[in-house]
Amino acid sequence: MKKIAIFASGAGSNAQKIIDHFRTSGFASVQLIVTNKAGAGVVQIAMSESIPVLQIERNRFIDTGYVAELKKFEIDFIVLAGFLWMIPRVLLQEYAHKIINIHPALLPLYGGKGMYGEAVHTAILNAKEKESGITIHYVDEKYDHGEIILQVKCSISDQETPGTLAQKIHALEHEHYPPVIEQILKTLS
Repeated sequence: MKKIAIFASGAGSNAQKIIDHFRTSGFASVQLIVTNKAGAGVVQIAMSESIPVLQIERNRFIDTGYVAELKKFEIDFIVLAGFLWMIPRVLLQEYAHKIINIHPALLPLYGGKGMYGEAVHTAILNAKEKESGITIHYVDEKYDHGEIILQVKCSISDQETPGTLAQKIHALEHEHYPPVIEQILKTLS
């Protein structure tokens, strides 16, 4: 059984979809929620799902990556779902090619530090783009930079607002992220 840790900083809608997807899979399950925000919605999800929560602190995360704690839970794979901190080298080395992220735009456009949530959608609309989408990618030492696994596009209407675009993007995330995670996990030895 593959054991997944979800790193999240926010409401946790993607985390919930991933938990739901693997609930009865038989080959993988979410074993740990890691968050840097005690009041994040994802903490409530974890509590209601009886999944342990690891609350992390920035300096210790940079120094240790909390690798010992992840090993204690026998974590095989890490999924970032709205987690806003840079992943430290120690964690990238320990989980080489076993950490993925989802970004609410078509990378390499509209990525990097500070490009998350409404800021991404606003920038896309301000640039008068005709399409947006999601990018699922492996995590490396730079924000929104690693090898792309999947991109899915959606069109942008003339009446689009950051809010309506966010709804389209969330729908794509919820539809595509869990099956991509499953597909990758099935290739891990």
